Amino acid sequence: MASIKRKKGRIGILTGGGDVPGLNPAIRAVTIRAQREGFEVIGIRRGWGGMIDIVREKDADNSANYQILNEEIVNKIGRTGGTFLHTSRTKASRVPKGLVPDHLSDKYNDEYNDLTPEVLKNLDFLGIDYLIPIGGDDTLSYGVRLHKEGVKTIAIPKTMDNDVPGTDYCIGFSTCVTRTIEMTHRLRTSAGSHERILILEVFGRYAGFTALLPTMAGAANRCVIPEYEFNIESLTELLVEDRFENPSKYSVVLVSEGAKFGGSDMIFKDQEEDMFGHKKLGGIGDIISDELKNTTPKFNNGKQVNVINQRLGYLVRSGDPDAIDSIVPMAYGNLALDLILEGVSGRLTILNNGRYDNAPIEVVTSFKKLVDVEKYYNTARLRPYYKSFESKPLFIMASD
Repeated sequence: MASIKRKKGRIGILTGGGDVPGLNPAIRAVTIRAQREGFEVIGIRRGWGGMIDIVREKDADNSANYQILNEEIVNKIGRTGGTFLHTSRTKASRVPKGLVPDHLSDKYNDEYNDLTPEVLKNLDFLGIDYLIPIGGDDTLSYGVRLHKEGVKTIAIPKTMDNDVPGTDYCIGFSTCVTRTIEMTHRLRTSAGSHERILILEVFGRYAGFTALLPTMAGAANRCVIPEYEFNIESLTELLVEDRFENPSKYSVVLVSEGAKFGGSDMIFKDQEEDMFGHKKLGGIGDIISDELKNTTPKFNNGKQVNVINQRLGYLVRSGDPDAIDSIVPMAYGNLALDLILEGVSGRLTILNNGRYDNAPIEVVTSFKKLVDVEKYYNTARLRPYYKSFESKPLFIMASD
């Protein structure tokens, strides 16, 4: 282990799950504020993956698992997207036998293994006094586990799906919405030129915020979300009607990757599961495109309407953060340090009705944050409701 002069204490920070713009600004905020307050900061690489791979020997090379952070390092990356600490979808409490680190394989050889005892020893080995995990509900649910094990933990919510319970805002959501609106408007030129229906598949496994909000902002005529199983004929009829009323003869629908219709299940790209039991989604846009195209003659005087089908995918989570995903991570990082300086742990940094606050970390596992269909989604028109905006938070849909 590196020789480090101790100060007030040592803070560990990690990023887990999918990458989003705003992670590096959060790491920067924590590091700069922590150093100015007299703390040292260790960046754990690859999320919980780096935490289980550490070899607890004095002369072991753990450079692939953590690094000491300072202002010079984080200032260079604070304006960029992604996470320079790297990330993984590792669940330390459920590691498949084949992914158990070599130095632990003799001790852990079940089909699935709980390596939490090793994580606790590794935290002690690194001398970490406070741990700041940044992630979605999967990553942070393990943070809840460590909190219950006695680790002083402050969690920061991150996911472009904006579905971490307890907060109105998660890092990455604004940039995702910005990219979705921008690319949808760009693709309008092709849809209008060919008089087609434009179908865009966006992220959103269980929650439809990333489809609903861009639609509300005018990016699309309709959207279909995971929380409501729609009817393909109803969607087709609405889009044909939208196309007819548009002088350029095209219409647009945003499709959440977790959307379902006709009693179908979610559409998976393949059957491989990550450690959290999730299969990779992808393909619902393709299926809707085929079904919709074949159904259009019923609502278009017997004539088929062609479609343009595009999966936005990683394009909405790549690149630099927008203004909000530069400001909110800064605030969340400083809020985390405020709590540490107060001697408080077991909290989640949050935005609640436009105000920064914190909540018990256990809220992460207390319920599923989904679109309230009755409040926000018009199931007859397959689009958001446009009403009751007074006193709503910046992004309209609060964490109820």
